[in-house]
Amino acid sequence: MNVRALNRALLARQHLLERSSLPVPAMLGHLVGMQGQAPLAPYVGLWTRLARFRPEDLASLLTGRQAVRGLLMRGTVHLVLAEDARVLRPLIQRVVANGYTGHFGRRIGDADLGAVARFGRVLLHERPRTRRQLQDALAARWPEHDAEALSYAVSYLVPTAQVTPRGVWGSTGPATLTTLDGWLGGPLDCRPSLEDVVRRYLRAFGPATIADVQAWSGLTKLREVVEPMGLRTFRAETGEVLYDVDDGVLPDPDTPAPARFLPEYDNVLLSHADRARVLPPGRRVPLPPGNGASRGTLLVDGFYRADWRRSGTVLEVTPHGRLTAGERAEIEAEGARLLQFLGAGEQSAVALVSGK
Repeated sequence: MNVRALNRALLARQHLLERSSLPVPAMLGHLVGMQGQAPLAPYVGLWTRLARFRPEDLASLLTGRQAVRGLLMRGTVHLVLAEDARVLRPLIQRVVANGYTGHFGRRIGDADLGAVARFGRVLLHERPRTRRQLQDALAARWPEHDAEALSYAVSYLVPTAQVTPRGVWGSTGPATLTTLDGWLGGPLDCRPSLEDVVRRYLRAFGPATIADVQAWSGLTKLREVVEPMGLRTFRAETGEVLYDVDDGVLPDPDTPAPARFLPEYDNVLLSHADRARVLPPGRRVPLPPGNGASRGTLLVDGFYRADWRRSGTVLEVTPHGRLTAGERAEIEAEGARLLQFLGAGEQSAVALVSGK
């Protein structure tokens, strides 16, 4: 399979060739969650995939605890369905815990991590706490240790959820943590199926190599899991084996791909070890700061070819190279729809600025 074939398969499975009529919970489940590092980014990610999406459709899932935000794949914040959080967090726990071995792990000294995690869990189960509140409580218990490092130990070692109003459209709030099982009102899955999760990944991101599955999840040593699953296989141009589910969509590589605005950190850009199926050579995924819904990337003919940023009532689009007249017109029309979704008002405009 060549890069273009893989690109069109990815776009079709991500509902970026045609907007879908799926309900929001069904789309969240199909995508196996969405990157939520920027709290409002999933709203743009759903708008670009769904034919009739309203922000309240997602906000109500969060406030109703049918969806939740927390550390999951790659040890980063994801927004997932509640039932998926119960399955994914036990599978990903070692990935999240391993993330603590870096900067903060070096600062914790000889503190008993098990005791810190147990005490931190009690604190967060008692009531949701901000990072500062958790840090202060841990400092009172272990005054001889780095309180900030202790607080991060708790968030890495204890499955947690970020409570609302964080991540709710039209609301603001600091990142406030509680225990994941407490927030969801039930225990996490004690026997989660990694094979089921691999199949779901392939249905949304495949065909893919074992290295791709590992890049998406953060897990390692998955060859012993994937190879015995009886999946159908293809051969990439590079010679690598691509795995896929039997019913995975494989559109014609020449299928037209419309311009699509993606939010910050969209998993389309981050979920493969070999990102050539969507990133041109030498292009990296930008990782801007912020709460989301204000900047992102733009797919043109299926590939990352521009960045966008909302500045007041103006949507600034910065192409990476030359665009045809048809591509410019398509971007302007789709950008106007994005501005309408973002509530920019009647005087809003799309501006294509100098490429880079």
